[in-house]
Amino acid sequence: MAYFPMLIDITNLKILVIGGGTIATEKLEKLIDFTTNITVISIEVEKRAKELIEKYELNLEKRAYTKGDIDNFDIVIVATDTIELHKAIYEESRDSKTLVNSVDDTKYCDFIFPSYIKRDDLTISFSTGGASPAFAKQLRQYIEKIIPQNVGEFLKEMKALRKSMPKGKERMEYFERVVKEYFLSEFKK
Repeated sequence: MAYFPMLIDITNLKILVIGGGTIATEKLEKLIDFTTNITVISIEVEKRAKELIEKYELNLEKRAYTKGDIDNFDIVIVATDTIELHKAIYEESRDSKTLVNSVDDTKYCDFIFPSYIKRDDLTISFSTGGASPAFAKQLRQYIEKIIPQNVGEFLKEMKALRKSMPKGKERMEYFERVVKEYFLSEFKK
């Protein structure tokens, strides 16, 4: 099954990560690119996860998950080795609007984490719908090499121009021309 590629602002959403091991740490590293409104529940927390929790002042509850912990969270990431817990949390979430990601178990997921590139305002995501995360990762690494290093600055200029120019056909044509010129100049290098 293919997943709908929706980009969403999670700045003000409440995120819960259940687990403190290597995979949970990988999810934290991705999430903090977009928000620090994160709570972690785990009995044990590996060194890198502790560093991230301290650096970004995330909430940590050193304990086991108990039923009801997902209440009042918008997004829950279950990153444990216990498939029964993944299933239980997913089933618990069905009566709420909470979105759940169960790491490495798509049948208990409302969404998946894509491989992505983030450079300032540019975010490009890659997904194989869970068929081959390794393929998505390799494609990301390939595309990452061809993105101009100054893309963030260019997009900042474009954002300022969009705010200053009135909407309409002329503005659209102007932006098309400027972006084409940018690509031509960057890819001739």
